[in-house]
Amino acid sequence: MSTSTSQQAAEAAKQATNEAIDASKSAVDDPKAAKNNVIRQPWMKAALPFINGGLGGMTATTVIQPIDMVKVRLQLAGEGAKTGPRPSPLQVTREIIASGKVMDLYTGLSAGLLRQAVYTTARLGFFDTFMIALTKRAEDKGQKIGFAERAAAGLSAGGLAAMIGNPADLALIRMQSDGLKPKDKRANYRSVFHALTHISKSEGIYALWAGAFPTVVRAMALNFGQLAFFSEAKAQLKTKTDLSSRTQTLTASAIAGFFASFLSLPFDFVKTRLQKQQKGPDGRVPYSSMVDCFRKVAKDEGLLRFYRGFGTYYVRIAPHA
Repeated sequence: MSTSTSQQAAEAAKQATNEAIDASKSAVDDPKAAKNNVIRQPWMKAALPFINGGLGGMTATTVIQPIDMVKVRLQLAGEGAKTGPRPSPLQVTREIIASGKVMDLYTGLSAGLLRQAVYTTARLGFFDTFMIALTKRAEDKGQKIGFAERAAAGLSAGGLAAMIGNPADLALIRMQSDGLKPKDKRANYRSVFHALTHISKSEGIYALWAGAFPTVVRAMALNFGQLAFFSEAKAQLKTKTDLSSRTQTLTASAIAGFFASFLSLPFDFVKTRLQKQQKGPDGRVPYSSMVDCFRKVAKDEGLLRFYRGFGTYYVRIAPHA
């Protein structure tokens, strides 16, 4: 390396060091300005939808985890029998508390939080990214974005995120259903990471994607209801009512939550059944596929079984809308 090249490299390093020192001093002297500078960075603007979505989803999960626990137990009650037990959400809650303790309602919380950190972060992040691209394309054509574009963005975002988050989703179902087994057959998962490790070792790594197809379809139906109907409902409320911004948001969330629940609950039901099942002594599982599960449940338990616990599911979904 020549002397001039070495001097140039040294000068560049010195300049970079001085800039870093100046930036540090600026952050100390005026932290608010430094914070604003970080937020304005392109990489932060791109990351904010993912960060906000993940934090929002994790907060909602912490609040509604007991409701999710009850929802799963309702879906697994009376499996394979049309005249089986038909417990209410209150009865399921009492049974869970009576068999253990109140905190058992939070079984699987670590899996729920991981699922939201992965799934919701990706889902809302992808949705915002798709919406920005679609909005720009519509504006370039002198048009406004419509319901079809919102629906396409919601479906795509939900499907992609569901595939990424399926292992955490499966771990959540396994942890929540473990208490239904005889005590000598329980896995007694200590955390989501213990569950993922245990399932991978005992059933193989591909078992973490069991029920992935109905999970993806559920997510697409859920997002179609949540994101598309929320955006559309809020747009309609804004132009046709004099409601306050907060009331518009809450009303749109309630509307979106209803459609999301109605469209996705059957797939959520099948997803739960497929992710809970494990091979029996004969090496076979109760359901061979999503279609097989739909067929057997409809035949043995009735079509209305797919909508068991609709109220509980709606309460669980609404906060995420």
